[in-house]
Amino acid sequence: MSDTSIRTSAEEQTPERLQEETESEQTSERECPECGGRLDADTEHGETVCSECGLVVEEDEIDHGPEWRAFNPSEKDEKSRVGAPTTNMMHDKGLSTNIGWQNKDAYGNSLSSNQRQKMQRLRTWNERFRTRDSKERNLKQALGEIDRMASALGLPKTVRETASVIYRRALEENLLPGRSIEGVATSALYAAARQANTPRSLDEMTAVSRVEKMELTRTYRYVVRELNLEIKPADPESYLPRFVSDLGLSDDTERRARELIESARDQGILSGKSPVGLAAAAVYAAALLTNEKVTQSEVSGVANISEVTIRNRYKELLEAVDAPA
Repeated sequence: MSDTSIRTSAEEQTPERLQEETESEQTSERECPECGGRLDADTEHGETVCSECGLVVEEDEIDHGPEWRAFNPSEKDEKSRVGAPTTNMMHDKGLSTNIGWQNKDAYGNSLSSNQRQKMQRLRTWNERFRTRDSKERNLKQALGEIDRMASALGLPKTVRETASVIYRRALEENLLPGRSIEGVATSALYAAARQANTPRSLDEMTAVSRVEKMELTRTYRYVVRELNLEIKPADPESYLPRFVSDLGLSDDTERRARELIESARDQGILSGKSPVGLAAAAVYAAALLTNEKVTQSEVSGVANISEVTIRNRYKELLEAVDAPA
């Protein structure tokens, strides 16, 4: 074979020419061999059909989906055999191995005493290896605190995820020196709850936290300032659904309470007032206006504020309603 023919064959196999051939093959595979129309995949019947002439190009295709069916999310979770998704609520994002606490084998039989001791040693070493350094141990302790406090306050999973992200950012920005892990974790959860429009009062946070109220407020301001978190001022209306639900009141009472707060906002008396106190007073006043029996003591217990505050805000709300527009 001459050098000219070798050089010509090499030039013909350039990357550009190979790419053009591949694209032409893929285009021909997507076109109907009869009319040149577009091919559509019918996953329900396992067929590839031409959208123009209806020719069945392929049939009995492999279904890559699960072999089971589920009709609701809970049934889907029960039948799914894959692992849990990654989450920021765990220090390793849920990617490490976790040895269960049940001393049973795969068939449900109890383990012998020697096997139980062996499994206990494996659990101990597994826990040690899951945290490689002091930073991961710090993160593990803080995320455990966030989950504990969120459970006690009845906050949803989305708030816990957001609080975990805020704490991770604080750890990366080196904001923890000079401050307690519990203080920064509580501040992160407080900020996340306000961002999600499901706020909790400082007194409620302090009741489930291991830090004092003064330390919580100081750390919260520092974290918000350093991380540039965008948090709107607390709205009294965001507390209404929880108060109404805890007191067992009707939707009419909640709607009337919103009207009272709106009237007070129009009169400009919300400035400088505690949103928790205003929400509690609005619920109490709305319950009286809708002929539902509730005492100041009951509202005080739910809102975690004094009865004196409820009485003072109650009078101001009624004055705002009676004031001329």
